[in-house]
Amino acid sequence: MKRFITTLAILLVVIVAGMTALVLLVNPNDFRAYMARQVEQRSGYQLALNGDLRWHVWPQLSILSGPMTLTAPGAQQPFVSASNMRLDVKLLPLLSHQLAVKQVLLKGAVMRLTPDSAAQRPANAPQGPADTAPPPPLTQRWTFDIDNLQVADSLLIWQQNSGEQLNVRDLNLQLSQNAQRHAHIEFGSRVSRDQRELLVNLNADVDLSHYPQHLAATVNQLDYQLSGADLPREGVKGQATLQAEWRDSDAFSLKNLALSLNDSQLNGSASGTLGDRPQISLDLHASVLNLDPLLGLETEVNSEGQNIQTQRGGPAPVIAQPVQDNASSPFNQMDGQLALSADKLNWRGMTFDGVTLQGNSSNGLVTLATLTGKTGNGQFSLPGSLDFRHAQTQIALTPSLQNIAVAPLLKAFELPASLSGDLTLNGSFSGAGLSVPAFKHAWQGSAEISLNNALLSGLNFQRMIQRAVERSSSRVHAAAGPENDFQQITGKMSLQKGLLAFVDLHGRASMLNYSGKGTVNMADKQADMNFGVTVTEGWQGDSELIGRLQQTPVPLRIYGPWDGLNYSLQIDQVLRQQLQDEAKKRLKAWSEKNPQSGKSSSVQKLINDL
Repeated sequence: MKRFITTLAILLVVIVAGMTALVLLVNPNDFRAYMARQVEQRSGYQLALNGDLRWHVWPQLSILSGPMTLTAPGAQQPFVSASNMRLDVKLLPLLSHQLAVKQVLLKGAVMRLTPDSAAQRPANAPQGPADTAPPPPLTQRWTFDIDNLQVADSLLIWQQNSGEQLNVRDLNLQLSQNAQRHAHIEFGSRVSRDQRELLVNLNADVDLSHYPQHLAATVNQLDYQLSGADLPREGVKGQATLQAEWRDSDAFSLKNLALSLNDSQLNGSASGTLGDRPQISLDLHASVLNLDPLLGLETEVNSEGQNIQTQRGGPAPVIAQPVQDNASSPFNQMDGQLALSADKLNWRGMTFDGVTLQGNSSNGLVTLATLTGKTGNGQFSLPGSLDFRHAQTQIALTPSLQNIAVAPLLKAFELPASLSGDLTLNGSFSGAGLSVPAFKHAWQGSAEISLNNALLSGLNFQRMIQRAVERSSSRVHAAAGPENDFQQITGKMSLQKGLLAFVDLHGRASMLNYSGKGTVNMADKQADMNFGVTVTEGWQGDSELIGRLQQTPVPLRIYGPWDGLNYSLQIDQVLRQQLQDEAKKRLKAWSEKNPQSGKSSSVQKLINDL
């Protein structure tokens, strides 16, 4: 045992002495020009290392540098700049005075993807026949043969084509590859903009063996969280896994896609081609697609039992009134198709089952060939189009609803849910803007409607008329009847910039029928409806007056603001007409019995006046 320990100690001393001698004999600054030359040959970029290079022995033999920059040809700013860089090198090649780097570490680096950091052709550069063909792209000229690359606590500055600048902070990247060019990537960053923050963490395996002709990647896990101003209070977060492929023909495919958005789950695939105008095809399926928390539309019950919308993450900052323009809309920059099916979809408190969407986009025009689903005992079809070729999105829809519960629908469109029943609607609508406020202010269209099992909350036409008659006459009174008398309503409606106009309304119940027309102003939250209501049953008393009431429509007007409707019931006209008819009848009978009376002409004149 003693001999083994002695041998081990001698071996350790030899290794330490050898490494010390190697460090003393090999000057890392001798490799400065070699590294700059290799980088320029492989990529055309210029590597500048400022300050002396020095060795770092423990725990890994490394070369430390001071500030470094990596600049594209002709660029005004460096593509990469860092306050320090560490190169972990292989020991054996150093014995023959060769440099083999197995890991590069950049800490506190700043990477720029801006026009100032892009490669530029010198203004006075000579142009020959060879210059007529564009140089091969960087991805085809630069072969990455470093075993490991680590970027820690760094910043990426990305300036988009629109001129807006995006800063990716706290960037951490760990990339490693083997001899077969199979790489493993771990990436994390934080993006802040307009009081919103996006956190991203990625773990993926990439096959670079046939790069750049073919690239395959498996995203083992992608975690993200988006929070901040004008977003749902809990933010938008989730995970994703997928398999991706890319070919040098700009064709790509995403398979086995599994994506979670809060409590929503999506699975499917995507494929397409990239280029001047990308073509993308999506085929997705959702077991649950809950749009309310994603759109910040969830409601909760307050202490008074009222439904209120949950708080969002605060309003977005208002710097200037934005000019609405679809020029930068992705629908104007790419084409594609979408096939989406959802077992269950939630929107504005409504639950839909078996939702199917088939749509395609071409040159800014989105066509919804199919949008169908079921809810409760009803179903809907909503084909149409969305036109993004104008500054403001133009919408055209042809809805067909069959037995859809109307109360949740009114609530979804922020209208008073004072009417219940099953709605059947066929119509055509169009407008600018795809939102509830836009629908209530800037849409137009018309439809035929039918409402089965309708019930007006707080408006019992039969009771209103019966009580008014009882107050005006003691000759009849109301018999006991059902508290809630379900109605069947049919009619037509038109919409013009927030004004709903109803015509040819006809209602029927077991004890009454009516017709009517009127308007509902959704912008001002005002209503003005006029009905002629005939109560056909539920009377007791004078049979002659009852007969009159069963045949005469009673004028009823309902008007005023939604939260305080007024009504005007003109029952006196019916009773006055009844008295006039009865007076005519008695005067006529007297005149017939007394034809020779001197008062006969006066009586006849009175009858004519009545």
